[in-house]
Amino acid sequence: QVQLVESGGGLVQAGGSLRLSCTASGRTFSRSVMGWFRQAPGKEREFVAAISWTGVSILYEESVKGRFTISRDNTKNTVYLQMNSLKPEDTAVYYCAGGPNGPRAVVAGSRYDYWGQGTQVTVSS
Repeated sequence: QVQLVESGGGLVQAGGSLRLSCTASGRTFSRSVMGWFRQAPGKEREFVAAISWTGVSILYEESVKGRFTISRDNTKNTVYLQMNSLKPEDTAVYYCAGGPNGPRAVVAGSRYDYWGQGTQVTVSS
């Protein structure tokens, strides 16, 4: 059974930092694109960041550029999202996702086949 398990969410004040982790089990994702998405209350799920299996191709949603950093450790089957300078509008449930094999990061959620259960990130003002 394939599982993606996120951790590292929590409550933080505006300007603070959090580091999310997502560890996969049941299969290796070492050749897969990995992504982070988020969904705020009353809003649709949106793309946050994605990274190719080599780490060479990385994409970010515009509002998180310069504040968030996605990385991965294929030896640990784990992907990370370092979030700095957090803002109240970053409040959401953050989901890790496993996507297709390939050399380029992918934005579309429909391209991802595996999803974690989500971790809550709350940023207070």
